Order: sequence, then structure tokens, then C-alpha cells
Amino acid sequence: MRTNLNPLSAVRNLGILAHVDAGKTTVTERILYATGTTHKRGEVHDGTTVTDFDSQERDRGITIFAAAVSCAWDGHRINLIDTPGHVDFADEVERSLRVLDGAVAVFDAVAGVEPQSESVWRQADRHGVPRIAFVNKLDRSGADLDTAVESIRERLHPAPLVVQLPIGREDAFTGVVDLLRMRALTWSDDGETVEEGPVPEGLREEALRRRRALEEAVAELHPGALEEFCMQSTVGVPSADGMARADGMQSTGDLPALDQPALDWPALDWPALDTHTLVDALRDLTRTGEGVVVLCGSAYRNRGIEPLLDAVVAYLPSPLDVPAVRGTRDDGTEQERAADPEAPFAALAFKVTATATGRLTYLRVYSGTIGKGATVMDAGARRTERIGRILRVQADRHARLEQAVAGDIVAVVGLKSARAGSTLCAPDAPLVLEPPGVAEPVVSVAVEARRSTDTDRLATALARLAEEDPSLVVRTDPETGQTLLSGMGELHLEVAVEKVRRDQSLGVAVGRPRVAYRETVARGVSGLVYRHVKQDGGSGQFAHVVLDVEPLGLENGTGFEFRSVVVGGRVPQEYVRAVEAGCRDALAEGPIGGHPVTGLRVTLTDGATHVKDSSDTAFRTAGRFALREALRASAMTLLEPVVEVTVTVPEDAVGTVLGDLAARRGRVSGSATRAGSAVVTATVPLAELFGYATRLRSRTQGRGTFTARPTGYAPAPVTAPMR
Repeated sequence: MRTNLNPLSAVRNLGILAHVDAGKTTVTERILYATGTTHKRGEVHDGTTVTDFDSQERDRGITIFAAAVSCAWDGHRINLIDTPGHVDFADEVERSLRVLDGAVAVFDAVAGVEPQSESVWRQADRHGVPRIAFVNKLDRSGADLDTAVESIRERLHPAPLVVQLPIGREDAFTGVVDLLRMRALTWSDDGETVEEGPVPEGLREEALRRRRALEEAVAELHPGALEEFCMQSTVGVPSADGMARADGMQSTGDLPALDQPALDWPALDWPALDTHTLVDALRDLTRTGEGVVVLCGSAYRNRGIEPLLDAVVAYLPSPLDVPAVRGTRDDGTEQERAADPEAPFAALAFKVTATATGRLTYLRVYSGTIGKGATVMDAGARRTERIGRILRVQADRHARLEQAVAGDIVAVVGLKSARAGSTLCAPDAPLVLEPPGVAEPVVSVAVEARRSTDTDRLATALARLAEEDPSLVVRTDPETGQTLLSGMGELHLEVAVEKVRRDQSLGVAVGRPRVAYRETVARGVSGLVYRHVKQDGGSGQFAHVVLDVEPLGLENGTGFEFRSVVVGGRVPQEYVRAVEAGCRDALAEGPIGGHPVTGLRVTLTDGATHVKDSSDTAFRTAGRFALREALRASAMTLLEPVVEVTVTVPEDAVGTVLGDLAARRGRVSGSATRAGSAVVTATVPLAELFGYATRLRSRTQGRGTFTARPTGYAPAPVTAPMR
């Protein structure tokens, strides 16, 4: 086994990403079983999984909350986060990706790339997270590796580098050919044992062809591989070492050590790249994002998991292989913190949960070392806190640790004020790390306690919910006085309300869902003048501003830009910033129905100051009232959230589905036939989708399913509700 000079090189922090029902949780369960972390294979349909431990997850059969587990493979520590696949919980994925170094993207061998697969892939792109792909469910009817790989190429646009060839199709799928070492791996019927052998005679020619295609694809992308590919003679015997495991490691699973080629290469078909070069090139391409290694298997039947773990170790980066984290110091300058246990402590809190035994704060430690009982600073809140306990997390089970070092993902007990996105650091070396982004909620419901005596308990429970999940927003409607709970979708809010009912034993009444409308400028105004003058004894307030307002012109009509073209110092720079802050204040409520305003550009063109009475406060107030007047004078448009819906139904139900989508103001953008079913894609206003799941099931005798993902905002009809 390879001896690592730095212990951090033997750490892998990765997530499992996929569309709902692609098999993420089953893959996670099989990884835990293969590594000896668990001694019984958990099943989603039996409610016995380790990571889906919440009662709602087991009842619904889906992952709702990102769960962290830890296991060991081949001398490496793997910290793994099983993420949700449903679009309503995309913020859980966002927070997880912020702290991960790599990911395994799981795809259904029948469906290929599905809508949420594409969404989480783009999220990983934004965070620069290297990925490998695992095409799952090859034992299903209609499963085809090549079709799935082609969908990866077409919809996600990476260079897929397929390193395995399936042995058998659908029910007859028994194993894979490892194209790097030209050997066959077959699993027993129960998936408990794996045997290595020569490539089956009927697959030898296909395996050689695919190995050469893999070499050519790698050579096109990797300069070092291209040089060897061009120099390699077509005559010569590949060395045994060239076909051995390139990194010198041996699997700790049931696979025997590899010290010689598993296939006698025929004349003129010797490999152009030996395995050392090929594995090194695949590692480089994975970590730069230029290519994605593709493996395959059936997690449910426990086939293909050991090679997947080997690929995680071989190709995905350690904390040492990713760029040093950057943060902001007190003086506003940026600083890097390397993944060094001896550096000052810095960690990012990415998840907070309340349990029966206390409040757990999940941390990714980026630098330094922290022990239990240590004092840390919450850099954003500017307060110190004490670490009570440090825990190695196994979903809902925990093991105590004496300390956590750079590269670790752990949970700590004892923090009172830290929230998801908080930076914890050494008090003598403060640093603020960039927090994960939080999406704006698009659906709201009114909630109230069934008994008036439970009103305070409900308020406390909702506040705790919002603390655990930043994508949930709790506010009070200023007109009705109702408590509104806002989130990312119907299911998101259902789960949140049910959590309050179960955990707090509270009776909760819930109103009908309402979407989060926005307002935007269709036609702006120029030269709007506003003077703010206030004199009530003592120092007064004076601010004079002139604004231009125009549509921003972005595709989805969202966003806000502010600029100043004032010349001659008529409005000092510090007051310009105050005007911008005031304008942002005014965006909270638009003139149509009090909805937030987006999609506009505001230009400060002129202004004036008073030698004594001008101040930041005066100009912020002037900016707020000036923009409000400008919006009232502008032509405004109401926007509503729209989603892309993918409906999968039997072919004989397509006409019914198309008619129903048209009645819901949907615009069909495409249709296709896949594995005997029709797949219809349409853009539909979110407000029209409430209750659609029940309607679809009733119109297709329970055989229809759909998924939806947000695509932005579009103009709403004039009949849309103003509030």
C-alpha cells in the first residue's frame, strides 16, 4: 500500500449528486457496506438506509436532508455527503457543494441525464467541483450505457471518458470489463463476492476497440498523453508494470492485487498508452474539469461499487489538490489559508440541526487544528464561542473525536450563534470565508397554530426551522398579520410544516400556496428629481438627487444595477453609496402589489449637497423615496416564476397531457420517446402547478410522473393576484 507523506493526501471529501430516484442513496448504502462501515445493506424501499434516517425521508422514499457519513477505503478516509435529488431541496445541495472537493454524479442507465441531474451538474460547475460519473441501474429493462453517455455529452457538455464495458445487458448484467487493466470483474448473484478474470472471448474485440477509443480521447485532451501516444511504437510488448495499478495501490476489497496484464494483446493492438500514463492523465483531466471518467454498475445488486471506490481514490482530489481557500480579513484585504494543520484555524459552517441531545453545527475545516473545549470566533457575528464536543458523523450516529484538522468534515456541539454560512476562526487570526449562496423562495403559505395557546411555540418552531434551513423564510404579512412561511416549492413547505407537527407535537393550519411574484420596469423614466429637506431643530437633513430608471434587459428580467455619472464632485462618493443603499431599500415593495422589484438599472445623473445638513442618512432616504416615485411614474410589469416541467407518461396518454398543460398556460418545448414512454418538456407558470401531481396520476391511471426545475420569471397575465 502506498505510504502518503502528508495524511491529508489520503482524505476525500465528496458528495453524491443526481436526479431524484437515480439511486444516490442506494449507492451511498453500498459504499458503506463495501467499506465495512455497515454490516447490512440498507434499502430505500424498506426504510432501513443509514443516510435517509429522518421519518419523513423513510415515509416518502426520497432524500430530503443532506446527510454526512465517513468510511475508509484503501487507506483513505472518505467523508461523503448524500445530497437530495428533488429540486425543492436544491439549497441543501448548494450548501454541500460549497464544502466538497469532489463528487460522484449518478445517472439512470435508462433515463440518462434528467432535469435535476442537469441542475446539480451546473451547481457543481459554479463551485468548480471535479466529478466522476456512475451510470447506475444497468440491470433495468431498457438500460444502455452508450445512450446514457451520449446524453451526458449532449446535455452536460463534458468529455465523457468511459473506462468500463458492461458484461451482459439488463437482467443478464453480471459485471464489467475494466478497460484500463483489460480484465473482467464479475459479481455473484447476491453481489457479495467479485471475481477477476480474463475478458470474455465475445467481448475481446469490443474491449480493444473501446480501449483504443479511450486512449485517443485522452490524448486529444492531455498534452503528456498525446506525446506518448504519438511516440509509442506499434511494435513492442507492454510491460507488466505498465498494466499494473498505476498509483501502486492495492484494493482492500475482494479484488486481488494486480501485477500483470489480464489480457494478451494481439499483434498491432498493443496499447498506445500504458496504464501509468492513462490513469495520471485521467486524474489530471478530472481535476481540471476537462473530462469526466464514466463508470457503470447496478448499486441495488451491489455490482460496480468496488471499482467506483477505487476511482474515487484514484481520480478525485484530496484537500491538498484543491486551491487554498480565500477569505477576507478585518482590513478588507483577501488572504489565502492553505490546508495545513499548523496554520491558523478556519472553518465554514454549512449545516445546522437541532437534535434531542443538542444543537449540531456541521463544519468543513479548511486550515488549522481545533480541539474540544477550544475557543473560536464567529467572524461574522464578531463573538467568541466554545467548542463543547467534536463528532465524526455517521448520519444520525456520532463518534467522539479529540480534535479536527484541516480537511475534516465534522459536527461540533456547543455553538449557540453560528448559522449555516458562518465562518469560525482563530480569535487571533480572524477571517471571513464566502458563505454558500441562498436562493430566493418562490412559494409561500400562511401558517397558524390551531390553538391560540400554541402561537408562541409555533413562532419558536418556525424560527428554528429557518435557522436550520436558510432557504426557508418566515415573515409577517403587513396587511393581514398572518405568519407566512416561504420556500422553494410545495414539497419543501409540506416537509417543513410536517416537521413542526411531528417534532413539536403542534396542530398547524396551513393556507393555500401562493407564488412569489416580482415586479419589473417595462418602460422607465429619465431625470426624476427628488429633494429631501428636513429641519426640526439642530442639524437638519438635505439631499438632492436626479435619477434615470430603465429596464435592465436581461433574459429573465431579473437583477439590479446602480451606477453614477455625476461629475464635478456634486455628489461625493460616500453619498453615492448611500443613494445606492436607499435604492436597494426601495426594491422591497413595488407599486403594483407590493412585490419585490427586479430587472432595472438606476443611474444617478446629478445631485447637490449642503455644507452642514448633508449626510449618509439624508442621501439614503433621498435614494429610497426618489426610486419609489420613479417606479410609480414608470410602466411596470408583474412577473411570475416559471418552471421547466418534464412529464413522462405512456404514449397513449400524450394527448391528454398536452391538453392539460395547455390549460395551465404551458408552452411545450419538446417531446421524445424513451424506453416505451413519451417524455414531454414544457415551460409552465409555477402558480398553475399546484396539485398537478394528483391530476396527472388520475389522468394516466397512476402511470405518469413529472419533475420540475425553476427557469426564472416571465410576465404574468393581468388577472394574476396582486397580493
